[in-house]
Amino acid sequence: MTTAPEDAYTADPFVPDHGGLSALRKAAVGCRGCPLHQNATQTVFGAGSEHARVMLVGEQPGDQEDRQGKPFVGPAGKLLDRALEDAGINPADAYVTNAVKHFKFTQAEPRKRRIHKAPSLREMTACGPWLAAELAVVKPELIVVLGATAGKALLGSSFRVTQVRGTVLEEEIHGRPERLVPTVHPSAVLRADDREAAYRGLVADLEVAARALS
Repeated sequence: MTTAPEDAYTADPFVPDHGGLSALRKAAVGCRGCPLHQNATQTVFGAGSEHARVMLVGEQPGDQEDRQGKPFVGPAGKLLDRALEDAGINPADAYVTNAVKHFKFTQAEPRKRRIHKAPSLREMTACGPWLAAELAVVKPELIVVLGATAGKALLGSSFRVTQVRGTVLEEEIHGRPERLVPTVHPSAVLRADDREAAYRGLVADLEVAARALS
């Protein structure tokens, strides 16, 4: 199968123009908008209520998410759920998704551990129509941006999470005025030298999101 040239990557032809989340999720299974589908186990679409008040957007599925087909089911997802509860947001009331819907990884050899690799700006742009469709259906009151890659996907390549974390931004995203609270990705907390301090920082940012929703 020939792959489209990089500047032609886009999920657009695969995104249905009507139907709710179930129609989107079903269609996303067959997405061939960029080459990431070739090595991933499956598409990992967003999860949660169509009426969620808050949407959390991460970078891409990890190893566990790729195997299970659901977002935020690995260690970072468990940490995120705990942080949301500590900040006063019920995880069950949130819609969780990723800027990129397929797991991008490197693997030294078969059966070795698959190492997460950051998606390129082109791959994020290609996957943008799925995120736009999710936003159009869910219409969240607030978007929590988890980490730099998600921030670049939503707000452009100049986004720096360290400069704006824990603040409420108002921007037009995919043609809709949105309120956003950026913070670090929970996986960054797991990698931090001082994990406890990093966790407290994540919770503090999510408390800003909780206040913005109240």
